[in-house]
Amino acid sequence: MAAPILIALIDDYDVVLKGVATMLDPFRHRVLVAEIDSNKPLDDAVDIALYDSFAQPEADHEEIEVLVNSDRAKRVVVYTWNFAPHLVDSARRRGAHGYLSKTLSAHQLVEALEAVHAGETVFNDSPGRARSSPGLDWPGRQLGLTDREAEILALITQGKSNADVARLTFLSPNTVKSYIRSVYRKIDVDSRTQAVLWGVEHGFSPNHHRIDHWKGGP
Repeated sequence: MAAPILIALIDDYDVVLKGVATMLDPFRHRVLVAEIDSNKPLDDAVDIALYDSFAQPEADHEEIEVLVNSDRAKRVVVYTWNFAPHLVDSARRRGAHGYLSKTLSAHQLVEALEAVHAGETVFNDSPGRARSSPGLDWPGRQLGLTDREAEILALITQGKSNADVARLTFLSPNTVKSYIRSVYRKIDVDSRTQAVLWGVEHGFSPNHHRIDHWKGGP
């Protein structure tokens, strides 16, 4: 039997990456999470670095280029629900080997990663704004926040303005305002300051450490 593909998961939010790692865990004979990185350079040498886009500044994609140029990852794949054409083009230009939708099931995600590992370039078609795969996780999910609401609250917690949030999420300003009103209702706050304080207290600030050797990985 061939050795499993070694994966590093990249994002600033532990809970997001743990959700992806947990979703992949039943397939560890095919793909094995070697490390989970939050704001840290790659440590292990891996076959694929999977860059999760949750609450990331996707407008510049600099992190993708850093990963592509790293000698610690053979291939780089973006894992996202944002399929704005210029983002997809940016990922291609910067050398990403895949651009995969968060609507993929765990089985489909594993198959796509295996295809990338085999030398294919896999860029999904835009799925529209469909729901994320049931196996994923994000801050506030257990409290009733949707993935998109959680991302918007995370960006607000980072100090982003409504205009920043609209630009980074590729939503209209009015749609952003609608999401923010929904978030306020769900977390029972009345102001942006209260929302930021709530976000800080409930895991919506970026993390700053690495989780090595996920569940006995290499």
